[in-house]
Amino acid sequence: MATLLKNVTNSIWHAFNSLAPSNSPGQVVKSKLKVLTANIGTLLDLYGVEKGLEHFRSTPSLNFHHYKYYLLKEVFTSLPDSLTLSLVQNYEKLIDEVCWLICKRQYLTRQNPVLSDGCLYHLFRVFCMLGELVLDPKIPDVYQVVMHSQEVGFVASQLVDSLGGEWDCEAFESLTHNTPGFKFATLVALLEGKYLGSVDQPVIEEAVTALAHTLLHDVIKKGNLMKRGYLLPTMREYWFVLQPTQLTYYKNMEEKEICGVISLDPNCSVMSTANRIMLHTNDRAIELTPHDHRSRLQWVSALQSAITQSGSTQGYQRTLAARRRKQREMDETEGRRKSSIIHDMGVQLQAEKLARVAAELQAQELKEAQEKTVTHLEAMLEEEQAAKRDEEIVRNLQARVLREEWEKREELEQLQMEQRTLLEQEREKRVLFEQKQKENELMLQGNMQLALII
Repeated sequence: MATLLKNVTNSIWHAFNSLAPSNSPGQVVKSKLKVLTANIGTLLDLYGVEKGLEHFRSTPSLNFHHYKYYLLKEVFTSLPDSLTLSLVQNYEKLIDEVCWLICKRQYLTRQNPVLSDGCLYHLFRVFCMLGELVLDPKIPDVYQVVMHSQEVGFVASQLVDSLGGEWDCEAFESLTHNTPGFKFATLVALLEGKYLGSVDQPVIEEAVTALAHTLLHDVIKKGNLMKRGYLLPTMREYWFVLQPTQLTYYKNMEEKEICGVISLDPNCSVMSTANRIMLHTNDRAIELTPHDHRSRLQWVSALQSAITQSGSTQGYQRTLAARRRKQREMDETEGRRKSSIIHDMGVQLQAEKLARVAAELQAQELKEAQEKTVTHLEAMLEEEQAAKRDEEIVRNLQARVLREEWEKREELEQLQMEQRTLLEQEREKRVLFEQKQKENELMLQGNMQLALII
């Protein structure tokens, strides 16, 4: 029966691990495995199941994966699939006891123990029920059993509540955020050192026993209810304990004196009226009365869950643990998906950032090139303007020189004209003078002649 093997795999691993030598972890010689296999077979009323180990694989030792495969094929498949839940749970208890006898020494010898041997065994069974078989990240092909930190928080909170304390979820998460999985020894050290160190031993035993009873015996709900009697139709209050296959009622909450047991199966049904609960079984109807409306709704829901679970070979608490495990896997998958999206977005943003930086660098280089071009063009323009200014200056100078030369030429021409005029006047004066002189000479000659004549 594969379900039973699945339920006891973790406890068998602890026994297997305690048989493995320290110099060869994860490997156990077949001679030791024969003893363990024979004990398991005896508990299941199967005999001689260890004989096939000698011919199973041609190695003197086996790792846990191969040993588990042998147990599945040669031992647990011999069991019928029609085992009831109560029988399956009884087999689990017997196998857990044998495995604990083999491995308990390494856990009992610890410093300053707080938990008694009996409490440690209860906690061992709870650990095996809620733990997970995983590969050891440090040693290849070697397995280990660890309890997820969420399950550790669940167990610790249940104990704290039973002890009358107040559960501090934030402090626990802060303490365990770097430890996703706890081995059994680590779990014990955490509980003893953090939560149970200052508590009296009888109180601890009561709390641990109640926790083990709830988880290992599939207690769905506990509480007070009024029940109508069979012979005398009067209502009387009892302490009820609901499990998937039965509803047990006690005289009081100490659960020492059983007053009756109501068997449950998938054919049962539950109905709710204004202030009553009618539980219909195969042979009769039981009338129950809760204290208030809220309690009535809780009990109806719990009874329906118990009836639904009564036909299953998987325990109620194991079903809840499987749901939590599945939810964790879904959350982890979703977390990885979101992390992948965030990583991809980060990569994309980084690529965009690098592209933006490259574009900015390119734009800066282009801007610098443009600025250089503008500067060069401005320099060329300035040079051209300077050349034009120089050319204009030269033209202006040339024009001024030409103008001055022209003015000088005009002055020279004017001077020449004045000189010619003066020369002409002098010539005319000289001509007049010469004429007057000639006239005077002529007059003198005439006077002289006249004088001579006279």
